Amino acid sequence: MQSHKLSFEESLEKDVVSTHQCVGCATCVVVCPFNCLEYDRGQPRLVKKCEVCGICPQVCPKYNWSWSKTEKFVFGRQRKENEDFGIYRRLTLAQATDKKILKKCQDGGAVSALLVHALQNGIIKGAALSGLAVDKPLYPMPKLATTPKEVLENAGTRYSYSPNMLALQEGVKQKKKSLAFVGTPCQIHAIRKLQMFPLKKYSNPLQFTVGLMCTESFTYSGLFEKHLSKNMGIDFNDIEKMNIKGKILVSLKSGETKSVSLSEAKQYTRESCHLCDDFSAELADISAGGLGLSGWTFVILRTENGEKTFDDAVAAGMLRTRAADEEPFALTLLTKLSKKKRKNLQEADSFTLLSEPV
Repeated sequence: MQSHKLSFEESLEKDVVSTHQCVGCATCVVVCPFNCLEYDRGQPRLVKKCEVCGICPQVCPKYNWSWSKTEKFVFGRQRKENEDFGIYRRLTLAQATDKKILKKCQDGGAVSALLVHALQNGIIKGAALSGLAVDKPLYPMPKLATTPKEVLENAGTRYSYSPNMLALQEGVKQKKKSLAFVGTPCQIHAIRKLQMFPLKKYSNPLQFTVGLMCTESFTYSGLFEKHLSKNMGIDFNDIEKMNIKGKILVSLKSGETKSVSLSEAKQYTRESCHLCDDFSAELADISAGGLGLSGWTFVILRTENGEKTFDDAVAAGMLRTRAADEEPFALTLLTKLSKKKRKNLQEADSFTLLSEPV
């Protein structure tokens, strides 16, 4: 912990926000004990004089970030050079057994099934995840799911950013004693910094984290409002589902499918995503993604806690599994995209593909 406390202006505003590195996770907004910050258009904004408590720079995933310190905190050791997609205990393919989950989910529904199992068995009282806004079609919003029904209502992939830390904050406000957190790699980084600080108000209720494999997130105004709506003439109310299988596939309720090439979509990538070096959420308890699979989720069990949580759901019959080596293409893609992301800080250029979280 630093001896000299820094203000928001001296730290995050100067070295993160103004340099376009802010990922928009809202962690600094959530932890400010004086409510000096507001979440405004994807970034923190100072709304009154900073009281210089020094907390926000301690929990920001982009301020004084250290892979080695965080890996040692989570796993007790640093990643080895040949561990291309981070430290893990086991790889597996998973699929929900519940037909209602499979009908609503993106691919294998493994994350949804895991959360439903945890809620039904009292392992957690809520899950911080992403959902959709009621008044803005396809616009992602952080949600706190406290019932299996709410998990199903919020299943699926978001292609724009959702600051799920705000859902964790809601869980704490509701005094939920046990919570799960589902989010992108940058959000998992923020969770680990909360735990390392430690900020017990938010870290103590956390039972497990699920990291969603992600190469980048697209701006809503760019990909949705400009490209899909204006350029392609797609009515958002006509969209049944979206997915990425080599290109962005937009399935319409009419049965027609329209597509957007990844090279076209790349122009709408959020700026901070170009500086991200974590594809597979290497610091999560469990990492999950589509990786080109159809009807199955590729799962990386990273911590003992994550492995136990997953195995409990399998034992309860909520998940069926297959060996990961049955899908060599997915494993190859995982390695390739992980290596590509590690080069981002040097090249600021990434292979444009979002692996579908479930």
